[in-house]
Amino acid sequence: MRNMTFDELKDKALSLPFEPGVYIMRDKTDKVIYVGKAKKLKNRVSQYFQDTATHTPKTRLMVSKIDHFDVIVAASEFEALVLECSLIKRYLPKYNILLKDDKGYPYLRLNMKEDYPRITMVSKLSDDGANYFGPYGSRGVTHDVMEAIRLTLRLPDCSRQFPRDIGKERPCLNYHMNQCDGWCQPGCGYAEYRQRIEQAKQLLSGNYKSVADELRQQMLAAADNLKFELAASLRDRLNAVEALGQKQLVTAGSLADTDVIGYAETEAKACFAVLHFSGGNLLDKDYEVMSVPEDREAAVSALIKQYYLSRGLAPKVVLLPFEIEDSELFAQLLEQRFGRKTKLKVPQRGENVRLVELAVKNAYEEAERVTSKEEKASGTLTLLGKMLAMEPPKRIESFDISNISGTDIVASMVVFQDGRPRKSDYKRFKVEGLDNQDDYASMRQIVKRRFVHYKAGNKGFENAPDLLLIDGGIAHACTAVEALAELDLTMPVFGMVKDDRHRTRALVTPDGKEIRIDNQQAVFSLIGNIQEETHRFAITYHRQLRSKRLRYSELDQIPGIGPKRKQDLLKQFKSLTAISQAALPELERLLPKDAALAVYHHFHKERE
Repeated sequence: MRNMTFDELKDKALSLPFEPGVYIMRDKTDKVIYVGKAKKLKNRVSQYFQDTATHTPKTRLMVSKIDHFDVIVAASEFEALVLECSLIKRYLPKYNILLKDDKGYPYLRLNMKEDYPRITMVSKLSDDGANYFGPYGSRGVTHDVMEAIRLTLRLPDCSRQFPRDIGKERPCLNYHMNQCDGWCQPGCGYAEYRQRIEQAKQLLSGNYKSVADELRQQMLAAADNLKFELAASLRDRLNAVEALGQKQLVTAGSLADTDVIGYAETEAKACFAVLHFSGGNLLDKDYEVMSVPEDREAAVSALIKQYYLSRGLAPKVVLLPFEIEDSELFAQLLEQRFGRKTKLKVPQRGENVRLVELAVKNAYEEAERVTSKEEKASGTLTLLGKMLAMEPPKRIESFDISNISGTDIVASMVVFQDGRPRKSDYKRFKVEGLDNQDDYASMRQIVKRRFVHYKAGNKGFENAPDLLLIDGGIAHACTAVEALAELDLTMPVFGMVKDDRHRTRALVTPDGKEIRIDNQQAVFSLIGNIQEETHRFAITYHRQLRSKRLRYSELDQIPGIGPKRKQDLLKQFKSLTAISQAALPELERLLPKDAALAVYHHFHKERE
């Protein structure tokens, strides 16, 4: 069916059965844009076409792109899960959470049933009785592992087939470079070759110690039998095996008995990380960085499914940071695919909890590393907007009042644009017509004056804020709203409520609803910076005015000292204290004798 209207989509969804299955959303070009699984198709699919205002932005966008959809009814929830995983891998839908590198990984194959086995690289597992090792991260890494094993044990790398080609040609360059023991030459023992291949198998399985112990015993036996040349050769091979073990070239995925999943978010990025452990030792880490998803549980659930199904194997235990959807069903699927049981669990205590914490820390570090300052700021504003039920505020203005005992009452207005201070837009105000300390009247006056300028289109005031923050609680926020109402203006206004350490712990609406912010570190830091900057700007201006008033009022009391002479005195002596301590001759060098004497007597009359 094509070009269905929204009502037709809704009617079709309501006609679906209460059965498990998979739904496939398509756009107008018939491209699959989303694949989902449902315990009851009717309930799940109809949710998309109910009240779209309750959807997240991503879901709302996806629904707007749906032209038609198909469903496949499954016999069970397990069958629906299998089908969902298969269809996601097939279509790679745009609105599903996807691993960027969702493809198979190469393996190393060793068939011990052959007379002269060789290690080869293959792209997938086969049920042919051979031993498979891996998967490895890439073909380059796989080749490096294979080459390291070959050089360590000095195995052949040529195209000659054994035993057919033994003795037919001279040994190749690898033999002369001491990279191969010349297995193509008569006299090289078959038993020795099989022993080396068995050692290669042990190395690929991670059993470095057992191979090293075997070589050490052979070396000591050769030395005891005075076979020093053989002992030296075994010594070199032993050193190579020990060096190989230190490099841990074998993939963690093939050795791990426990995988630990970590998930963390910054302001703009999220990271899904997998730590591989064997015998309690950390072997390796895989991770995927992405944009922050709307539902972390759903995202991690989707990523885990893709990760293990694409790798082709899973460990005995997978530790999770939190419960995920269908964990039991997925464990059944892993057992069906790989022939071994895998337990998925969320640890509650002990060492496993610390392992999950380590995985989460690794995930956070990777997400933090790739998050730019601009993305952090944008992500913080997006989160703030969600908390305040508004669009991300690009321009934030904050107001604070400063006074001491009702004198020199001033106000500051600071501006944060895109999460950063915009100092060129800062404003300072002197409160007019108030002789006593009245913060509410002061705030009403300053907010009104600021937006009178805005309505008049005056330069420096022409930009309206997306969010107004007022230093104080409900009453302060209400005062600002009343001032705006007098000008027929409405905009989001919140008071900044402080804790006992004078940090903003919450924002409060004029009707008294508190929005806690101290549990969101990024928002907490942003609002804290805005609060501190607003207070700093206000108190600095207040101190400047107070200092100027005190400084000039003292000199104003001296006869013969007008504005010009006051300016000359302050320029010469830098401060009122220095003027008061100046000797009469020093003052006479700057002022006429009568004026100098007046200044001197003013500051020394009590001592005299």
